[in-house]
Amino acid sequence: MMFHPETQPLSRRQVLKFAALGAAAAVAPRLVRASEEKDPYAGLKMGMQSYSLRAFDTPTALRHTKELGLKYWESFPKHIPLTTLPKQIADSKALLKDAGITLMAYGVVDFGSDETKARQMFDFAKAIGLFSISANPKKDKATFDLLDKLVAEYDIPIAIHNHGPRARYSKISDVADIVKDRHPKIGACVDTGHYLRSDESPVEALERLASRLYGVHLKDVRTVTENGRRKKLFTIVGQGDLDVLGCLRVLKKLNYQGCLALEYEENEQNPLSDIAVSLAAVRDAAAKLT
Repeated sequence: MMFHPETQPLSRRQVLKFAALGAAAAVAPRLVRASEEKDPYAGLKMGMQSYSLRAFDTPTALRHTKELGLKYWESFPKHIPLTTLPKQIADSKALLKDAGITLMAYGVVDFGSDETKARQMFDFAKAIGLFSISANPKKDKATFDLLDKLVAEYDIPIAIHNHGPRARYSKISDVADIVKDRHPKIGACVDTGHYLRSDESPVEALERLASRLYGVHLKDVRTVTENGRRKKLFTIVGQGDLDVLGCLRVLKKLNYQGCLALEYEENEQNPLSDIAVSLAAVRDAAAKLT
């Protein structure tokens, strides 16, 4: 039998039932919004490479990071000094804690065969609690023998950073070939923008280096032609050649636990609005993962 509420009186049970359904319907959109607001990056540890904010001092850069809704940092040395002095490390930890920012990575740091210098970096990493060290190690046996020993001893990965054409590490194979017979904690920091500059696919880089992926610098590059010459220019994430969704899909499939660090190299003195647009593009891509 059809129920016609406009002509039939409601029982007390029906009134309570419809009230409950109405309340649930009203609350549901708020729960969805709250869920999205709580985790707009689909479980990935979206953060900032602090080089993006290099024009600002450390407290200001941390404040801007927080205002942008991010909780993770990869610091470059200007913001967090590389030191083994307990007082300086405690001061840096206090700044990070007050801002609600977790320092996950640090770099990009050079490594050679000097063990004393290398140990200073690893001692700092251990004391401040890093997940990984973004690195540009020399391509020689002595350097990698030393790194083999130190990553095992300290249990902190080295993430080799590619830096574009003519750099020590430019192509995916530059990293893949040198780490393949080394300790499992010697791996990669995939810089998506620099791989684009080297005419490599960032998605392929993430896939090929998956088992040794300890860092990601997320940035975009667009290809332009000027006076008949092809050029690649850094740009806002989502406005260039980067397959943002493709990268996020790989990272989710890998259950990547490192920092996904946005790095924006343009507009040094006033980068915040560009960074905000970049983060919106990442959130839009993350929303398509489910």
